[in-house]
Amino acid sequence: MTLPLSFSTIGSGPPLIILHGLFGSSVNWRRIAQELSTERQIFLVDLPNHGKSRWIEDMSYPSMANAVFQWMRSEGIENPSMIGHSMGGKVAMTLALSQVDALSAIAVIDIAPVTYSHSHTDVVDAMMRIPLDEVRSRKEASEFLQRDIPDNALRQFLLQNLIVESEGIRWRINLPVIRRQMNVLTGFPPVVGVYTGPALFLYGRNSDYVRQDGIGCAKRYFPSAVFTGITNAGHWLHAEEPEQTVDAIRQFLSPSPT
Repeated sequence: MTLPLSFSTIGSGPPLIILHGLFGSSVNWRRIAQELSTERQIFLVDLPNHGKSRWIEDMSYPSMANAVFQWMRSEGIENPSMIGHSMGGKVAMTLALSQVDALSAIAVIDIAPVTYSHSHTDVVDAMMRIPLDEVRSRKEASEFLQRDIPDNALRQFLLQNLIVESEGIRWRINLPVIRRQMNVLTGFPPVVGVYTGPALFLYGRNSDYVRQDGIGCAKRYFPSAVFTGITNAGHWLHAEEPEQTVDAIRQFLSPSPT
């Protein structure tokens, strides 16, 4: 059975699918999509347990990659290019390696096909400690969250997942499952495929997500991979340096003739 995924589309031309990262949604990539929509049809997808997509128990990368692949088939999307940031990058890589003819190109944003030692369970725990039956606004929720997450930009990013309705406040994101599956999400599945198509690994020069061990693994899975750093940017380079990000993606997808 095909897992329904919420998505929006903009522009016309060859298809380009964008997959967001953990705690994010398709909304985070609207600015980039708008810029790229002049030459491509952009599909902004909410991954499972995020945005408006269905909540599920299995967040393994093969499961999410298969959900995206089946969604592509149900929408009649053939040979798209795909951009994936962080968790979405791992979904994109898993799809490319398991369905080697499905994508025409892949751009992986600030992540590598490796297991990471860091965990975000402390972030999830902080979010789950907000007393939703007491708070009445995002501002109040932010005040509760400030003790555990002093970084205001990170708090506001996380609080995009808070839905304020007349009957109360609730999380759009499936925090309990994300917490239970955190070891899966910080890992990378054992895959045997090799993707020989065009591959871009775009990383923030101030980020520590793409290191030499990750580059080595990426080259084994993606022998045609090129690596490009974005200056003055960390993990959320598409928000911190959108113009550089768009330029790098555009150059990769539409290289100048030689």
